[in-house]
Amino acid sequence: MIDIDAAIGFVVAKGDHVDRARLSYLRTGALPAEAVLERAENGQAYNGGWPAFWAEQVASVDATCFHLAELDDLGALGRPSARRALDWLATRQQANGLWEEDKSLAAVAPDWARPGDPEAALYITANAAYWLTVAGLDARSAGPLDERPGGAYAGMVVQAAEALREQVQPDGTMPTFLVATWLTAAVLYRQDMFYESVRLHQRLIDRMPELSAADAAWLAASNRRVGVRDDDRLIITSMLRLRELQRTDGGFTSDDGDAFDVHTTLMAIRACR
Repeated sequence: MIDIDAAIGFVVAKGDHVDRARLSYLRTGALPAEAVLERAENGQAYNGGWPAFWAEQVASVDATCFHLAELDDLGALGRPSARRALDWLATRQQANGLWEEDKSLAAVAPDWARPGDPEAALYITANAAYWLTVAGLDARSAGPLDERPGGAYAGMVVQAAEALREQVQPDGTMPTFLVATWLTAAVLYRQDMFYESVRLHQRLIDRMPELSAADAAWLAASNRRVGVRDDDRLIITSMLRLRELQRTDGGFTSDDGDAFDVHTTLMAIRACR
């Protein structure tokens, strides 16, 4: 197990008031002040999405999923901003069950989000399907009451899961970025598609020694969020990897620069929650 007290100390010392509110909710379930929630929601476009830092004028699927993760850490997935974000994600699903970023972003999007790229489409799909899966029951923003995974978005999630399942190879690989593998594993697990999710789990366990702290934390947090048990080998090995990578100051290193170390540390704390 990671040193939770040291990780908490790092967030308190280095985080802003939104980060500390996320920490408080993850530790105690204490809901933040309205001003904190409004700051977390800042920048949301009129259509419900959030733009990415690399495309300030156009709402991004990936950026919207990032903001939903932050709202989740604040216990705020039932707020109107989250419901509008999920409704916007739902409108972006294509007829084949997949998602892509807006075509206007092709010239500026990073490789992992570039519209028209099949590998990027699988990652964007896994991310969007994951958040519709875990947040749909909180939002209930459209359609009749539905207790299936995804709630009001259940039909979209099923379609996405089927499209993702078709891409799972016999050896547990997928023709996309590794992050899409653990998000797909979470989506399929929640849909009771255990045969494919277990194959993905085994592949991820094999790759664990090469995962960064940010990857291991995201993997563990996302799969625990859909009900994968603490004693599952995937969770055990990811937690051991996090223990190896925790720094002496209690924090965890982000793959996106020092400014995101607090976010990665909060993800590790969520993984242990």
